[in-house]
Amino acid sequence: MKALVIRPCELVTANAFVAEHHRHHQPVQGHRFSLSCWVDERLAGVVIVGRPVARLAGHPLEVAEVTRLCTDGTSNACSALYGAAARVAREMGFARIQTYILDEEVGTSLKASGWVCEGDAGGGQWKHTDGKARRTDQPITRKQRWARTFRPMEPLRDWTSTPVEHEQAVLL
Repeated sequence: MKALVIRPCELVTANAFVAEHHRHHQPVQGHRFSLSCWVDERLAGVVIVGRPVARLAGHPLEVAEVTRLCTDGTSNACSALYGAAARVAREMGFARIQTYILDEEVGTSLKASGWVCEGDAGGGQWKHTDGKARRTDQPITRKQRWARTFRPMEPLRDWTSTPVEHEQAVLL
């Protein structure tokens, strides 16, 4: 088996790969960071990590979320990308990283890279505050939430402080 190499990745490159290869999702609007997986100078997969999509999933300074993971089917690429995303998120100071998979997916790559299934989550379609339907180009079936927790999350508090005030508080 050839060695898998993990490298940083620009969002435009990751989104282009997702647009070409992902079975049921479109590219994302933004990200915290993206990583790529290479085999002999061939792009074999990408992972895009952003803010939590669900507003009650945790504060974005505490929780990172894998919003897309996509490969060309290369063996072990998914596990390598999930593991690398977790390591990077931990080093960036996040308390946890999470992702959602479709209920019919088994999560083998997540298990292999040390993630834990937290059970069923979501499903259905969110509504805008004006009652209009949201995107219709993505699955709305039940999902499973998987996560890795690195440290206890800080208690909920007023996060309206300026970024400088928050960063100084975190450093104390």
